[in-house]
Amino acid sequence: MADFLRFEGVTAGYDESVVLEEVSFSLGEGESLALLGRNGVGKTTLLVTLMGFTRMHKGDIRLHGNTIAHLAPHRRAQAGLGWVPQERFMFPSLTVEEHLTAVARPGPWNLRRVYEIFPRLEERKANFGNQLSGGEQQMLAIARALMVNPKLLLLDEPMEGLAPVIVQELLGVIRELVEEGGMSVIIVEQHARLALAVTSKAIVLDRGQVVHVSDSQSLLDDAEKLNRLVAIA
Repeated sequence: MADFLRFEGVTAGYDESVVLEEVSFSLGEGESLALLGRNGVGKTTLLVTLMGFTRMHKGDIRLHGNTIAHLAPHRRAQAGLGWVPQERFMFPSLTVEEHLTAVARPGPWNLRRVYEIFPRLEERKANFGNQLSGGEQQMLAIARALMVNPKLLLLDEPMEGLAPVIVQELLGVIRELVEEGGMSVIIVEQHARLALAVTSKAIVLDRGQVVHVSDSQSLLDDAEKLNRLVAIA
């Protein structure tokens, strides 16, 4: 599988503070990655570095062979990155449907298709962002990223704080997105087993460096190693 995304020796952080140090990995087109590690090891920083919101001290980021390391965040979105931030960023003055249409770009993902996978959003399409439950907000955040028609979808803690029934619903959607193979997916998730169950590849960070790379299933099958690496069984 040809490399779709290459993270090449990236050292990055916030102003002079370094969080990621010499991080390298690659991802094939249509491949899915679980990005794991304990709290504070740089997982979210890696995602926001991909989106262009940190200071890169060295290294390069390549998408389809072209560097995106110096592109502004909105240009990275145009290049094919879709981001679902941990904070969700709902706009209280926009309805559900306005959240979706405001960012829509041409491609296979449109209102009809996102309403098919998230029928609850169609039921709530006239409601404002701050009128939704936490689970509905997360559905909307994912749907909004899909409306950009990304080549690479970045999911930051998509299951955090949600009821078990909503977690299972979202896992089903994420599994469907991964199995379709139409886009690459990176999932940051504290609940390691959830992320490993729906991805093909795993990377573990510790203190801003990559300390483990494997296929997801082999790490999922090795409970002792998983506990040692992320302290979550």
